[in-house]
Amino acid sequence: MIPNHPLPSENHTAVPDKPEEACGVFGIYAPEKDVAKLAYFGLFALQHRGQESAGIATFEGSKQDSKIYLHKGMGLVSQVFSESVLAEMTGHLAVGHTRYSTTGSSRVANAQPAKVDSRLGYLALAHNGNLVNTAELREKLLQRNCNLLTTTDSEMIALAIAEEVNDGKFWLEAAISAFQQCQGAYSLVIGTPDGLMGVRDPNGIRPLVIGILDTKPQRYVLASETCGLDIIGAEYLRDVEPGELVWITEEGMASFHWAKPQRKLCVFEMIYFSRPDSIVNEETIYSYRLRIGRQLAREAPAEVDMVIGVPDSGIPAAIGFSQESGIPYAEGLIKNRYVGRTFIQPTQGMRESGIRMKLNPLKDVLAGKRVAIIDDSIVRGTTSRKIVRALRQAGATEVHMRISSPPVTHPCFYGIDTDSQDHLIAATKSVAAIGEQIEVDSLAYLSWEGMLQTTGEDPSSFCSACFTGDYPISVPDALKRSKLMLETA
Repeated sequence: MIPNHPLPSENHTAVPDKPEEACGVFGIYAPEKDVAKLAYFGLFALQHRGQESAGIATFEGSKQDSKIYLHKGMGLVSQVFSESVLAEMTGHLAVGHTRYSTTGSSRVANAQPAKVDSRLGYLALAHNGNLVNTAELREKLLQRNCNLLTTTDSEMIALAIAEEVNDGKFWLEAAISAFQQCQGAYSLVIGTPDGLMGVRDPNGIRPLVIGILDTKPQRYVLASETCGLDIIGAEYLRDVEPGELVWITEEGMASFHWAKPQRKLCVFEMIYFSRPDSIVNEETIYSYRLRIGRQLAREAPAEVDMVIGVPDSGIPAAIGFSQESGIPYAEGLIKNRYVGRTFIQPTQGMRESGIRMKLNPLKDVLAGKRVAIIDDSIVRGTTSRKIVRALRQAGATEVHMRISSPPVTHPCFYGIDTDSQDHLIAATKSVAAIGEQIEVDSLAYLSWEGMLQTTGEDPSSFCSACFTGDYPISVPDALKRSKLMLETA
């Protein structure tokens, strides 16, 4: 389910009921191609990762006389860019970003890519993730009289690289020196006059993949997910490894392993964030979600007449639940595909009268039926309760909810906005109490063990801190106190 984002505001008064997406990043080095337009389509495929703002930077010209073109704005990719804007963005490489703000307020100054000048020319940086040592890094930069134009950790990373360049280092050495000052989650695509970088933090918490274009000479593409490669006809080559920097120039791609890896991919990428057609661990996300639905049916069966899913991310798990249980699958909720982001908000009266912006039940399908409804997660519980009430109003006699992940009990500090802990319903209520609050006949979650074992990978290679509170990267006490309840901080 893609959240319907509120109108951007400094205070974010409307709080969504789902974990908000990580950002999407894209990069391409292809002098023979229209890199701006290819970056546009790459971001279009990654739109689900952030609907708040979008931006593209292109680099043109020789190393000594390079030009940078940057365009960014608030809204969807299709709202920010036009044919005429893209036509003016010439160059041999491009960096793109689509954003949901996890640090920094929602305003155009914080849109990415972040552009910073240095003695070697401009760099443009697109970041997916969150640093946890921003206070420390900000203090270092201020001591060096850096001019911080935004409130984002992404700009701080860019400035840290530029400072290392200004100290006499070249791009690669400068970048690695800067990354060694950064703690947290960061998958980065960085454009420079000399080449394109792709980087992941040593834990690889957020994804980043490499693709190749069928051209001579061979050209390279970077994207948060493989769906960003597919849309432009690039072939998936491999992931950027945790603790790896890839450097893409006219000579091809070089790899530098700058930190010891300890893989901790965010498991929520598997459950919810990534598009179902994207490939992780040599299979589509859809295949994993199908399996967790099967596992959920084994762990938490339900005596019902039909299985339905909450569109879109709950549907593969619902199909798996149906296949394992032998209970027929049906579409019981129809999603308005054109609600991604609206600047026209319904009035409170409209909300109270039951305006259905995104989901509408099929009354003739649901009437007189006992229903198992499958969703990927419950965060606050308000949306779940609305869906349950809508199913009952449509005639469902029983509603049993099954969740294809464990209870979300802890906030994320690594690039996903999961709200502060006291607003997470599972942090303060038992499963039975949650079921009572969302008004279901029964509620059950997938087990933590089942979620990880079903990946087919080493369970220790995933970050699942939002379910356990076991954070793989140490979080400073002050930051913990800002989001964790006092007794657990």
